[in-house]
Amino acid sequence: MRSLPWKVDDATWARIKPLLPPPPYSLRGGRYRVDDRACFDAILYVLRTGCQWNALPKEEVGCSSSTAHRRFQEWEADGFFERLWAEGLTEYDALKGLKWKWQAVDGTMSKAPLGGAETGPNPTDRGKSGVKRSMLTEGGGIPLAIVVAGANRHDKMLLAVTLDGLMVPRPEPSEKARQHLCLDRGYDYESSRSEAASRGYEVHIPLPRGQERSEPYPEGNKPRRWVVERAHSWLNRSRRLLVRWEKKTENYLAFLHLACAQLLFGKVLRLSEARVAHPNRSAGLLAG
Repeated sequence: MRSLPWKVDDATWARIKPLLPPPPYSLRGGRYRVDDRACFDAILYVLRTGCQWNALPKEEVGCSSSTAHRRFQEWEADGFFERLWAEGLTEYDALKGLKWKWQAVDGTMSKAPLGGAETGPNPTDRGKSGVKRSMLTEGGGIPLAIVVAGANRHDKMLLAVTLDGLMVPRPEPSEKARQHLCLDRGYDYESSRSEAASRGYEVHIPLPRGQERSEPYPEGNKPRRWVVERAHSWLNRSRRLLVRWEKKTENYLAFLHLACAQLLFGKVLRLSEARVAHPNRSAGLLAG
């Protein structure tokens, strides 16, 4: 039976627990520290439902809102959510393999009613406060890097920092292992092409309407830009990301990192279960 989306199963928790920072030591004593797993479930509840911290149902998650928020701040400062995302990428790469050959970058905008750092007037929402997130994905749509900025920042201005924000090391491109980068026409500038080319990418941007390609795509593959759009859609299943309520950029990024990690650990769990249930069949799937 599938568990609630804010409840981690035992196998996943066994992977997560070693990544947690050690609890702070106190000479003053006091109450017993609330279990980390209950706090993690409570944070996931806020991420998936989008509820306010004060609306967190203690009876359902086993943790008070103040404790969950304090633990969230503690873990964010330690870099736990980034480590969790990186660990998910590493495990997914070991099981399925990251598809570095075709990558894609795109941005999307969300409302940010409370403003804060890295927000700005949204040009598509009557100048109301908004935030833009720029994301790099591999060929299957797995998030590799995310950066945020004000909604008024042009996509091309975020390309370099997005490409440099990888959570795991990128294989060195070569003549035998070429790496392609798919972009939309919002990146159709010489500066964007130069930034990508300097990092070893072969850039693919759609031609203007009415123009046709004079030669076939390299290696017989058509660039797939829609995978990054699908990845943004995956993240938006976490309702806390639909509207940015965090004034601190660090907190907003922490929720983004956690959403990416949850996506990856869910895929890792399904791949592991498929390998156990159908070893012969899954061997072919994992190789593809």
